[in-house]
Amino acid sequence: MSAVPGQMRRPTRRGMYILPSLFTCGTIAAGYYAITQSLQGTPLEPHHFDYAALAIGIAIPFDGLDGRIARMTNTASDFGRELDSLADVITFGVAPSILAYSWGFRMLPVTMAPVLRHQLMQVGAIICFLFLICGASRLARFNISSDAKPKNPGRPDRKYFVGMPIPAAAGVIAAIVHFFGGTPVFSGAVAVGWIVLIGLVGFLMVSTWRFWSGKEINLADRHPFQLLVLIGATVAVTILFSQVLLFIIALSYMFSGLLARGAYSWSLRHRRHDKPGGPIPDTSTGSVKS
Repeated sequence: MSAVPGQMRRPTRRGMYILPSLFTCGTIAAGYYAITQSLQGTPLEPHHFDYAALAIGIAIPFDGLDGRIARMTNTASDFGRELDSLADVITFGVAPSILAYSWGFRMLPVTMAPVLRHQLMQVGAIICFLFLICGASRLARFNISSDAKPKNPGRPDRKYFVGMPIPAAAGVIAAIVHFFGGTPVFSGAVAVGWIVLIGLVGFLMVSTWRFWSGKEINLADRHPFQLLVLIGATVAVTILFSQVLLFIIALSYMFSGLLARGAYSWSLRHRRHDKPGGPIPDTSTGSVKS
């Protein structure tokens, strides 16, 4: 009597369920460390801000590994998904918002006009809080959406996120802080620009614009040796040129969503203009006839 194929598979050990959660706890630990370093940073010790930014950056691959490991070991669970969402709120919501405020506003010089400094710190605190709310809303929308589609669809052979993912948004803040080596903002004009940037990143998270997910890339198709060499080379280059490289990657990903939305709006407007019965320019007067 032949055995049923489903009965030949060994049951998953209970201990295996803790493996993905360990990576999730690593993400939380990185976020907690980033918060403590953000609170310790001063103009005389800017390396604390840099350490906070690096901790957030290191947490990003950890965030991707826990889900992948859960799928590989067949240990995905509702508990793991809920823990992962809470970890994202802490590490990519609370930690970058505190870092953005401490680095961009709390260190403004006392020699600045007191009223201006106070107003910048107040507006900065509000915009950093809105960043946190946008990130939490982005996660909530992701958790309840089974098959969300972006407002500006892209190529059918590619997979997209609806709105900027919260780890990428946190990565933008961390990459900029790391690019400047943790040296805090001392200029009121730079603080205003920092407010605009944080507000833009928060808006991109709750938008319905497309951002490339990269999920169609399957590294498992490569030979193990080639994959090992690729990972090693990527890690080495990232460590050697982390300030410039991470800065370019983070901003390029952010602006990719803006460019994709702009290109879609332009093509949509162009198609409407070319439809029969569309606006026809009047060559005699320069006006447009319907």
